[in-house]
Amino acid sequence: MSSFKITGGRQLKGELVPQGAKNEALQILCAVLLTKEPVTIHNIPNIRDVNQLIDLLGDLGVWVTKIGESSYRFQASDVNLEHMETEAYKRKAAALRGSVMLLGPMLARFKKGRIPRPGGDKIGRRRLDTHFLGFEKLGATFHYDGDFYRVEGDHLKGAYMLLDEASVTGTANVLMAAVMAEGTTTIYNAACEPYLQQLSKMLNRMGAKISGVGSNLLTIEGVAELGGTEHTMLPDMIEIGSFIGMAAMTQSEITIKNCRIPELGIIPDTFKRLGIQMEFRGDDIFVPAQERYTIETFLDGGMMTVADAPWPGFTPDLLSIVLVTTVQATGTVLIHQKMFESRLFFVDKLIEMGAQIILCDPHRATVVGLGRQQQLKGIRMSSPDIRAGVALLIAALSASGTSIIDNIEQIDRGYQNIDTRLNAIGAEIIRL
Repeated sequence: MSSFKITGGRQLKGELVPQGAKNEALQILCAVLLTKEPVTIHNIPNIRDVNQLIDLLGDLGVWVTKIGESSYRFQASDVNLEHMETEAYKRKAAALRGSVMLLGPMLARFKKGRIPRPGGDKIGRRRLDTHFLGFEKLGATFHYDGDFYRVEGDHLKGAYMLLDEASVTGTANVLMAAVMAEGTTTIYNAACEPYLQQLSKMLNRMGAKISGVGSNLLTIEGVAELGGTEHTMLPDMIEIGSFIGMAAMTQSEITIKNCRIPELGIIPDTFKRLGIQMEFRGDDIFVPAQERYTIETFLDGGMMTVADAPWPGFTPDLLSIVLVTTVQATGTVLIHQKMFESRLFFVDKLIEMGAQIILCDPHRATVVGLGRQQQLKGIRMSSPDIRAGVALLIAALSASGTSIIDNIEQIDRGYQNIDTRLNAIGAEIIRL
């Protein structure tokens, strides 16, 4: 197990280029199984979750060729379905939450697929019902034997379905299964995150017929087969939000490059409501060094609430970052994590560092900002999941003294070379 040793209290200054979007990558990479023709993907982040999925595709017989610093060519012309029965497949697929999205493409092209119960962040219950109910609507059968989820469907047919939740991975999985089903599929209450829009646009370039892209009502006209394509992924909106929060907490002047600002939705506005100044310079976000930032109130004077919601609402992956950022703000805010019941359990470490936070219940925390009246102090802590790990890293960078963060493998799952990139603009992070 590796750790970060962080010397806090340093102001950072410089430019940061966000990596490719992790959550988009997991969908896009699974989609290469839908065709036997080459698919070239650019701006792939060099992070553990994505690299594990690329390895898993290679184990299944997909030809994988690295053609640049962040570009790969994939060709799934000779997929080895028997590998899905092996212990090696079970071990690798179980370690990766995104492996569940292999099922949709497998079902569409090969009429069957199987995965072990997937892993990922320990942030509470993350049920998969939406995926399998959608497959069943298309005519597939589903079995779970305690070790593997199995889906089979010799003749998928389009259907109308109203998803019980606007699941991003569930929508992606069902969408990929439906593009080669016979007839018309309508998915209502579909997730419409930019990742889904990117996946839909890529599938359409491959020959799929998907309409309603960007809305919660997708219509898919099934086609017999798909071809190859070339695709460039969006910058990671979660990393962009993390850098905005980090700049505020550490009183740093940071320029975040090539942000694809129109795709960020309400993320910049949410940080502005915390009092954080920023300027849009073309497609870059400039965050000036701020001594203080004050949380807004609602128009009637009520305490500000920041809550997650399906897109175009505020993404749940950034609530941990918003929470830690408000620790040094002036004012009070209620953080409401609606989707996951274990994602706020890292706040005990922030409290130990000197933050004023009341954990109301598993879903809500009230933060009373310190307003720079006192500095957080460095402690030893452990990263419970990707986003909490980076929130703790931001806290450590702003704290006095030295902090140790253990289990940084969680951070590496979602953030590419975060230590070397931050050290380049003035941080002092040592990987132990």
